[in-house]
Amino acid sequence: MAESDRPDLVVVTGLSGSGKSQAVKAFEDLGYYTLDNLPPALMPQALDISRKGGHERVAFVIDARSGALFAEASAALDTLARNGTKAHVLFFDASDEVLLRRYSETRHRHPLEQSGGVQPSIDEERRVLVDLRERADRVIDTTYLTVKDLRDTLHSLYGAGPSGMLVHVTSFGYRYGLPPAADLVFDVRFMDNPFYIPELRPLTGSDPPVREYVLRHPATNAFLGHVVPLLRFALPRYEEEKKARLGLAFGCTGGRHRSVVIADEVARAVKEFWPGEIEVEHRDRDRAEVTT
Repeated sequence: MAESDRPDLVVVTGLSGSGKSQAVKAFEDLGYYTLDNLPPALMPQALDISRKGGHERVAFVIDARSGALFAEASAALDTLARNGTKAHVLFFDASDEVLLRRYSETRHRHPLEQSGGVQPSIDEERRVLVDLRERADRVIDTTYLTVKDLRDTLHSLYGAGPSGMLVHVTSFGYRYGLPPAADLVFDVRFMDNPFYIPELRPLTGSDPPVREYVLRHPATNAFLGHVVPLLRFALPRYEEEKKARLGLAFGCTGGRHRSVVIADEVARAVKEFWPGEIEVEHRDRDRAEVTT
């Protein structure tokens, strides 16, 4: 995102346990002045004081920890807009299963603790947050994201690089399981396998001879001829749905040859039309060779 395009005010909200604390650290690294657990009604005054203190970019965290005060969140955002500052609302979410696990691991009390345990508290918090989720400019689902994934996503969206949804391209081996953070998974095991060529077997898809072998086959070119136009069509629509990160995964048997070539080739093709950041990860490329 160009420096001039970065939002001056980001309001971070969402489910308790969904990653907002990690987001605060990332925003501080990005040069934002952050205030956590701010009563929503104080946002206009806090922004004015921050500006007077020389803080050009500010990130406020508002959530259910405010208790009854949180009911004023939408009204406070409207007040900011009337005063000439439209807040960029960033909403964090995660699956109930993951939220329950995180609460079990940390032993923290839920801010909306209900009788019956954590699940009723999560249900109530989702109800309270319906309006803010609707008006969010971005939604980040951290169900399968590591801390690094989250930091990279925030740096892609709010750093000084190109703007747009982060596209994370992964090659993997089905032998070792699916990448959990993948949104779209493509099986490329139908392609001719370099493993059975003795001189190619010790190499990986990052080596030119393997790349040339995979890309010269008609089935490979036909596959790319379908996938790249699909992504050209789909990526803008995923971004319109407020998605901050899209995971693409390409799998072969061991994750060393075919999937590596295709992941690199797709990333190269997507860079020609997608303005956002594109990351490539070869998850299983460098594992010890196994029988395929």
